[in-house]
Amino acid sequence: MLLLIETSTEVCSVALSRGESLLCSRSNDEPKSHARIIAPMIKDILDEYSLSTKDCDAVAVSEGPGSYTGLRVGASIAKGICYGTGIPLIAVNSLEPIVHLVAAKIVDYPEDTLIVPMIDARRMEVYASIFNMKCEALSQTEAVIINEESFMNELQNGIVVFTGDGALKCKSIITHPNAVFIESKMDASGMIIPALKKFYQGKFADVAYFEPYYLKDFVAGVSKKRMF
Repeated sequence: MLLLIETSTEVCSVALSRGESLLCSRSNDEPKSHARIIAPMIKDILDEYSLSTKDCDAVAVSEGPGSYTGLRVGASIAKGICYGTGIPLIAVNSLEPIVHLVAAKIVDYPEDTLIVPMIDARRMEVYASIFNMKCEALSQTEAVIINEESFMNELQNGIVVFTGDGALKCKSIITHPNAVFIESKMDASGMIIPALKKFYQGKFADVAYFEPYYLKDFVAGVSKKRMF
């Protein structure tokens, strides 16, 4: 039984799974609301099955990259639950849920199709990596500035599916005939398979020292309000 927490984008989502089966999930895309709604959402899905956090075997949380604030919120509540219950913590790369959700939709695509999940990193930059149809990572997660030459080598060799909340803004720039864009919102249910794999392998994060993987340094915005 896994409690799954995904907060790396503007979508805040939680899910409860048993084995590979999704029991229930909740999702909310209200901007900047993660800190306010995450705890009630977790309570809601646990109450649906008359469970408590102690009934879970582990907590899986998105480790990044993604929204600095969102990742902090997710990590904080996941670590708090693990501290309070003594259950292990599993950290899942934020791009993996996107891949698993989209791969389930394109099972009829050629086997050599590549999937490039993208998380918006502002302006024309995205957090991205390259995966195959087996949801295996073929490259490291990077911050990529998108231009007309982006992923050209991969596009020349076959179909490349771009997805995630950072993909649509690239559609007018990456115009190769082999480029396919599929809209997909982040959802914690996509974490089930990668989290379960780490659970069985015993690859748990250190609750005391776990920190999200931001990839880029946090840059605070300048307030437009005058203080004096």
